[in-house]
Amino acid sequence: MAADRQFSKRSTWLVANEAERGRMLDMDARLAPVRRWSLAVLAIALVASGPWFGWWSLLPLAVALGAFAAAERWTDRLARPEYAIFGAWVLTQVAIAGAVALSEGPVGVAMSWMALPVVTLSARFSMKGVVIGVGITLALMLAVAFGVHADRIIDDPPLLLMPAALVIGLAMLSTALMRSDVEHRNEAVVDPLTGMLNRKALSARVVELTQQARISGAPVGVIVGDVDHFKRINDSLGHSTGDAVLRDVAYVLRKQLRAFDLTYRLGGEEFLILLPGADLRETEARAERLRRAVGAVPMAAGVRLTMSFGVAASPPQGEFDYDAIFSAADAALYEAKRAGRDQVVAEPREPALVA
Repeated sequence: MAADRQFSKRSTWLVANEAERGRMLDMDARLAPVRRWSLAVLAIALVASGPWFGWWSLLPLAVALGAFAAAERWTDRLARPEYAIFGAWVLTQVAIAGAVALSEGPVGVAMSWMALPVVTLSARFSMKGVVIGVGITLALMLAVAFGVHADRIIDDPPLLLMPAALVIGLAMLSTALMRSDVEHRNEAVVDPLTGMLNRKALSARVVELTQQARISGAPVGVIVGDVDHFKRINDSLGHSTGDAVLRDVAYVLRKQLRAFDLTYRLGGEEFLILLPGADLRETEARAERLRRAVGAVPMAAGVRLTMSFGVAASPPQGEFDYDAIFSAADAALYEAKRAGRDQVVAEPREPALVA
């Protein structure tokens, strides 16, 4: 299994790999409240302008809010959530274009609104996604301009050229800023060997999951896995082969998980997986699938290996106390090792696991 395959299997034209998909979901969650407020600001402007333009232009914004609400509801269920998010983004631009068309199109001041969603493209998608998004925006602007007041555009081209230049300029600036931010953050939170997130990234995610669990009451599953007898691989085949084996293990683990399940390398040959919404039974079943997947395929240099897993989960409607849940999963991993390795052990199912 080639090392670079870990990034190739689940890439799309919108995200390059699992780490990018995780970043996209994280960023989309952060943008959700801002997106709602920005659409609210546009709605207020349209209400205030109603005596001049009419109130029909509010309808497209309602469609945009519905599109993103549906996308947020489905992202956790899709293997490729980026398509739903990008589809909602496109529908939002169509809705804004409709609102612009109903408010005098290119001869009004609302055409510049088309630039607002463009700012969010580079925060979530690949460069190809940014280019396609900008292209869709410019096409919609052309459709509005020539569909509403073609004669005015022919007589006064800057009515279209100025907002189009604003869209392109904002896309270029936001992309440069976002790429710089991502590169610096990756250096801090991504394990350079496996491409997995590291302990620093884990700390931030734990805070978010704790808050989400408190609001939703959904459980959170924790899996701690360790490669069995990894020292033998390093001692017999060398550390370079050991590194390649860890990269392949990381790939196998990620391939078995949902898009929003995040994997972390804790250090050495130990990995941790967070499963939002999974109770203890689901977490144990997922760990068993991981164990079988790792044992079913040869790793780098034809190495065959096994993994041991310990699992724990917060109770439904209970608090997600990460330290307590991790300690329980870690103790279960120790028990799996002590009992002979190559197995999954779950923490005891007492409901009082979390204080």
